[in-house]
Amino acid sequence: MSIFGRKTVEPSPTGRGAPVIVIGNEKGGCGKSTTAMHLIIGLIDNGYRIASIDLDVRQSSLSRYIANRQVYAEALGREVAIPAHYSGIEITGDDDLKGNSPRAAERLQFIIDGARVNHDIVVIDTPGSDSPLSRIAHGEANLLVTPVNDSFVDLDVLGHIDARKKQVLGPSHYSEMVLEKRQNQENRTGPLDWFVVRNRIGNLDSHNARDVEWALQELSGALNFNVLPGFSERVIFRELFLVGLTILDLKEASGGKPLSPSHLAAREEVRELVSAIMARVGVIEKT
Repeated sequence: MSIFGRKTVEPSPTGRGAPVIVIGNEKGGCGKSTTAMHLIIGLIDNGYRIASIDLDVRQSSLSRYIANRQVYAEALGREVAIPAHYSGIEITGDDDLKGNSPRAAERLQFIIDGARVNHDIVVIDTPGSDSPLSRIAHGEANLLVTPVNDSFVDLDVLGHIDARKKQVLGPSHYSEMVLEKRQNQENRTGPLDWFVVRNRIGNLDSHNARDVEWALQELSGALNFNVLPGFSERVIFRELFLVGLTILDLKEASGGKPLSPSHLAAREEVRELVSAIMARVGVIEKT
């Protein structure tokens, strides 16, 4: 049961297990929860029944985002899209906040298995560090989405780069884990698709932006992932968290007033990301 007591829906009419999308990156502050929430609401708006799982027990950003959304809906008496959500504390319990116990692993596997039966897509938000539960989630993923900020500090979580010599020296520990999970996944249920999403992209061209773009292209070839544009640096994303809304809901929050050009651009960024993910989910469902 979700933290909001939502009832379980009927099994998926396709009769197959739902695809699992993992939002993963072993670094905090890259926009994982913001990306996860906007992806969840975008998918719901397109008719998908979504189950969401928050494995970041310490921060619980996605769980708090959804809780804020529930409070907003109840306070204003409005219907808003809310996924069937499972918080990390439901999985780990109060006595195992890091999720190291076999019991926590069993709970997570049980929740994922049930969510795959009862929903169309499962979205899992992971912590910004390595953990046993995060590794389980990566092993279950059909699609991995890794948000990164437009900086070499963030790219270091993907691979070690000598920017001066224009060389990729090797994969990071996180990428090595993903490659291992990808090999196991392919042997078990098919290939693991990997998207790296550029977040907080600046509006102005710069040497850093060009160098980051070069590095991502080099890493994408070495690690076999696709690069997608994400969300620009906008205050509105942080403000909407407080009321549990996304840029896709903004027409409700603004009382019907016309959206600013910045807000319209932000909404288009989200729609483009959701469309790219939906296109890939469609391929997964057909295989």
